[in-house]
Amino acid sequence: MLLLDTASLYFRAFFGVPDSMRAPDGTPVNAVRGLMDFISRLTDEYRPTHLACCWDDDWRPQWRVDLLPTYKAHRVVEERPADPDVEEVPDPLQLQVPIIREVLAAWGLPVVGAPEHEADDVIGTLATGAGMPVDVVTGDRDLFQLVDDAAEVRVLYTARGVGRHERVTEDVLLEKYGVRADQYADFATLRGDASDGLPGVKGVGEKTAATLLGRFGDIAGIRAAAEDPAADMAPGVRAKVKEAAPYLDVAPRVVAVVRDLPVRDADLTLPTAPADPEAAAALTERWDLGSSATRLTEVLGSLGA
Repeated sequence: MLLLDTASLYFRAFFGVPDSMRAPDGTPVNAVRGLMDFISRLTDEYRPTHLACCWDDDWRPQWRVDLLPTYKAHRVVEERPADPDVEEVPDPLQLQVPIIREVLAAWGLPVVGAPEHEADDVIGTLATGAGMPVDVVTGDRDLFQLVDDAAEVRVLYTARGVGRHERVTEDVLLEKYGVRADQYADFATLRGDASDGLPGVKGVGEKTAATLLGRFGDIAGIRAAAEDPAADMAPGVRAKVKEAAPYLDVAPRVVAVVRDLPVRDADLTLPTAPADPEAAAALTERWDLGSSATRLTEVLGSLGA
């Protein structure tokens, strides 16, 4: 099964594919065609039987903001009390998101989202107890917490590009960060992440976070050790952990992906032909999807051969 962090991929396509790629009416389609090409490439390489284009129904859920107000705050361009806040997205990309949804529907590629939750939470739910090998495609390190060799869950990490993605397993995490996969969420909480508005524990970087987790196991163990005068913890680090108590009270829930959303009944069987050939043809003509459309159709067809 391939689980796609869809927004991560179409953002990468938008910034990586020339914006000279346009429809006959001048509308940019670089993100649309780039995403189609990414899906074709990944599907051809990994030959999945199931696939989900996981969607941010709410990119900044209020329940996470209530816990940690800084969460993704720097990306907000408009706050809306009754609906999800508006994320800062370049206008030429914003124009393409509805087209992307139409393309995915026409080709029958399953789109899965959940109210008040991010795509990460959908991915976490679908990857947990999937009953088959799972590859999570993302440029977001937060999803490293899902890696599980025993359950055959790994991350195809696209930070260097889809064509040069890295297959992240438990051994990779241990070698690169010095923590186990089941410790990664706590590691990310301690280290922080400016791109998500997570301040982390002040003065605790990756090396210190990994050392603390190696010594005390998890955040609960680290906090208990900070309160224990006999514990093997340097005075400076002890003070920093104590000072971060309000943050550590809430951040683990913000960082941890949800794994029990009611989305497991979705049919994620990968189609072997466009679900709506007429719509696919019309979209191809209107938006000049050209070789991207042809390639996607051919790759899907090859899965049924």
